[in-house]
Amino acid sequence: QVQLVESGGGLVQAGGSLKLSCAASGVTFSTYTMGWFRQAPGKEREFVSAISSSSGVTSYADSVKGRFTVSRDNANNAVYLQMNSLKPEDTAVYYCAARIGLITRFTTMWNYWGQGTQVTVSS
Repeated sequence: QVQLVESGGGLVQAGGSLKLSCAASGVTFSTYTMGWFRQAPGKEREFVSAISSSSGVTSYADSVKGRFTVSRDNANNAVYLQMNSLKPEDTAVYYCAARIGLITRFTTMWNYWGQGTQVTVSS
């Protein structure tokens, strides 16, 4: 049974930093592409970042490029999202996702999802 569990969310002031973690179980983690998505109230879930199975390829939404960094630790079945220079518009529930295959920004093409962790950025 595949399980993805996010942690590290919280309340932070604008300009601050947070590091999200996602622990995976029930999968051969090193073979999965891992992604981060977010959903703000009243909005659709959107792509934030993703990293290929070997960490050789990363991708970022334009809105977070230069501020967020995705990484993974295949030995510990974990993926991370370092978020710096946070803005109020980054406020959302952040979700971890997994899929076999190339990075894609389409939410429907991801096979597994975590429950999400809330990130709130105050101005």
